Amino acid sequence: MVFSTHLFVFLFLPAFLALYYASPSRLKSYVICGASYAFYGWWRVEYVLLIFGVSALTYLAAQITLRSTSEKVRKRALVMGVVFDLLVLGYFKYAVFFANNIDGILTFAGQDGLDFYDVLLPIGISFHTFQSISFLIDMYRKDAPPPDRFIDFLAFSAMFPQLIAGPVLRYKDLAEQFKTRVHSLEKFTRGMYRFIIGLAMKVLIADSLAPMADLIFASQNPTFVESWLGALAYTFQLFFDFAGYSAMAIGLGLMIGFNFPENFNRPYISRSITEFWRRWHITLSSWLRDYLYIPLGGNRLGQSKTLRNIVLTMVLGGFWHGANWTFIIWGFWHGGLMALERVMGSKQSKSVWPERIALPFTFFLVVLGWVIFRSPTVAQSLQMYQGMFGLNGFGVSDAIAWQLRTSEIAILALASALCFLPRTASDKAIFNTPATRTAAHTALLALVTVKMSASTYSPFLYFQF
Repeated sequence: MVFSTHLFVFLFLPAFLALYYASPSRLKSYVICGASYAFYGWWRVEYVLLIFGVSALTYLAAQITLRSTSEKVRKRALVMGVVFDLLVLGYFKYAVFFANNIDGILTFAGQDGLDFYDVLLPIGISFHTFQSISFLIDMYRKDAPPPDRFIDFLAFSAMFPQLIAGPVLRYKDLAEQFKTRVHSLEKFTRGMYRFIIGLAMKVLIADSLAPMADLIFASQNPTFVESWLGALAYTFQLFFDFAGYSAMAIGLGLMIGFNFPENFNRPYISRSITEFWRRWHITLSSWLRDYLYIPLGGNRLGQSKTLRNIVLTMVLGGFWHGANWTFIIWGFWHGGLMALERVMGSKQSKSVWPERIALPFTFFLVVLGWVIFRSPTVAQSLQMYQGMFGLNGFGVSDAIAWQLRTSEIAILALASALCFLPRTASDKAIFNTPATRTAAHTALLALVTVKMSASTYSPFLYFQF
């Protein structure tokens, strides 16, 4: 089950909200937990036991760190809990990757390869693991009050609005909200509007760009125009797909009284890669900073180690996205650029690149990175890069031309305008009354419903991570 389906929008969500608001406060976490397990189990019911098991053992390790008076015991519980979470993630997400690489080395050396079976990746396991690890560390550091009840932690760790694709939540950001949070018509309405906007981003824009991106990334030796159309289509598809999911998750949170952190802040207007990572997937960036970059030493150990920490953090962040060399290279690309900007004197509020080219040059670097991120293999990314630099000709081939739709080009232009055009006070003034806001969002929901009825199923891109 995904958000962008009639089943979720018109059946699951209304039923959940009705049960949630009909339940007394002490039972609301049970409703959230039950609905989350039902939502997750709709995909594969047996993996509900996996999510519950990881949550239960994480909670147990955290309780030991909280109650023990021995620092040695506390630290051992922390390490064992983190290692357990990482082993679960490593088995389901990376076992096949390492087995295939070892198999390739053995075969190259003339030895028998490994007889390793495929492992089905549970959706959302990466987000669940990061949230479990941050909970353990926060409890060990005593950075957040512990949950009053086990059910509150279960509800947090399995919360269906964001479990599958973020934002990455940290318990310390929601701890007080589990104890007391505001439920109001105004907050519910804001959440509903935010959900509709996110749904429109996904269905009307991201899904409309997907055929163009899929077509060109699958083609052999795309030309200059074709490869740039494909790269830009994916660049905007990924943003509107992922930012749309985050908007829906934030909206759903508001509808049940939670304030989730924002995950995007117009990333494509960044003027440096360093700024890009303060605007893109903000919750992941802050997680990597607080639980990886700073513990590695951050910028406290001299410039050479600072650069090492930047690159290592981004490489591990890339590998977190998927078990493929393409993600590792993508992590090196961003980490290397951030390290270069650091050497050049990058500041929080100022780009190191010349003012006139800072924005387009940064966007160019980001698009180049998305090509390797999207490509299933390094070899296929090289075909796209050859096309982007004019090595495969310049025009649109007949084989591609007849498959491109004018509507897709129009959506690409619309997506670009939404990402780059400045926002003014007059934009908000158009919807400055409750009546106009209600009418606009109702019309948008109707349009999305029609589009969902006419389209085939299209999963969120970050489900695979």
